[in-house]
Amino acid sequence: MPNFRVCTCAAALASVALGVSLGTTAVARAQAQAATPALGFAVERYYPSAPGAGWLVMDDLSMHGSVGGAISVASGYAQRPLVVTDGQQHLAVVAEQAFADIGAAVTYDRWRVYVNVTSPLVIEGQSGVVGGYKFTAPSVDPGKNIDIVSDARIGYDVRLMGHRGEPLRLGASAQLIIPNDVRANYATDGSFRAMLRVLFAGDMGQFAYAGHLGWHIRSLDDSPTPGSPQGDEFLFGAAVGRAFSLGGDGSPSLVVGPEIYGETAIRSAFGTTTTGLEALLSARAEGTREQGAQLRLKLGAGGGLNPHFGAPELRFVIGIEVFDRSAAARPPG
Repeated sequence: MPNFRVCTCAAALASVALGVSLGTTAVARAQAQAATPALGFAVERYYPSAPGAGWLVMDDLSMHGSVGGAISVASGYAQRPLVVTDGQQHLAVVAEQAFADIGAAVTYDRWRVYVNVTSPLVIEGQSGVVGGYKFTAPSVDPGKNIDIVSDARIGYDVRLMGHRGEPLRLGASAQLIIPNDVRANYATDGSFRAMLRVLFAGDMGQFAYAGHLGWHIRSLDDSPTPGSPQGDEFLFGAAVGRAFSLGGDGSPSLVVGPEIYGETAIRSAFGTTTTGLEALLSARAEGTREQGAQLRLKLGAGGGLNPHFGAPELRFVIGIEVFDRSAAARPPG
């Protein structure tokens, strides 16, 4: 008799446990079905500098001479660039992202016009529900998406003050970002964007620096969806490096130094989850002749100092440029 009672109690407990489990699963499924879908947006916040601009992100404002130009090819990888959270759950909606970027620029005297076209190679992540929003992970790879091109950038830069080699140069930049691809791939906002920036740069002996402040005109506002854009953004960044000569006059030089840059939503300026801050240790080897086609190799490695709002935990970038200074620099004045 006691054994029968024990078995009966065990069966009852098992039934209750099964019922609770099924109930919990049903509630979870109902919550997932009821969750508001997140539509996706352009996660990438690494905007390569214009072809021929020297730094990985910043612009050295060194264009000069008669008609010249540059062609650039770059590739990069970012780990966990989009992790959304409600304070308790953390979901890597975009866990891996790799891209290829091709750019071309035409320069004359102090002006530059250029275009950059980016193709996502890999975009993968995790699906789930966070804060009542249902996130569907992107799935992009070269085998499935051979011809995909994401947002293209058309830019115009001008140096307003200073000359190449001087301690202070000031300039202005305008970019139009043309939408392409679909928002579900987390490679585009699906709408036109623009960037207006004030540029500064200079050279002091063996040291060089550059930076920018700007406004990212972004119409997409997906608040309060976790981790999503909240409209226009304030842009900022700076870089400093030391140049090492690799030979005599006209021989290549090596420039090594950090670049720190980021953005914050203007409506929630410098909030923890609306600000991305990133740092790259950059190095570039480049030709220094005043005339003729030259080569520049650029490398960068780093990650998010505040890994939110599109700043990844890790990032690696490699690029190569061919640039041409078709005439000697104009003298100051």
